[in-house]
Amino acid sequence: MSDCWEHSDRVTCTHPGWSSLHGWAKVSASYFAIFSNPSRQQLILTEPRVHRVGDLAWVVVDENLLGPAMGHTVAALNLYVRDGSGWKLLARSEEHASELQSLAYLVCRLLLEKK
Repeated sequence: MSDCWEHSDRVTCTHPGWSSLHGWAKVSASYFAIFSNPSRQQLILTEPRVHRVGDLAWVVVDENLLGPAMGHTVAALNLYVRDGSGWKLLARSEEHASELQSLAYLVCRLLLEKK
């Protein structure tokens, strides 16, 4: 997971039900805590959509989490930036679908304004 992310203070991540995390140290610590959970969970990705404008790309995907006592779906938005070493994850947000669509709309508007 570490190889996917840009290791900088500008990265940000919002897990469902969490406050937004800013900076690589906080984001990586959150994933360490999640992956250290002893319960087995299965993640099934559906409805992926990939878009790219220059050195920015974003992926919108439904994440279906199945665990021993639960199951739920969240929509995720992953924002990537291309640098000298390839594509790196810069921002990630997991939300209910309607909230994520609003965020995706704002990202698209910002990108179009830069043209």
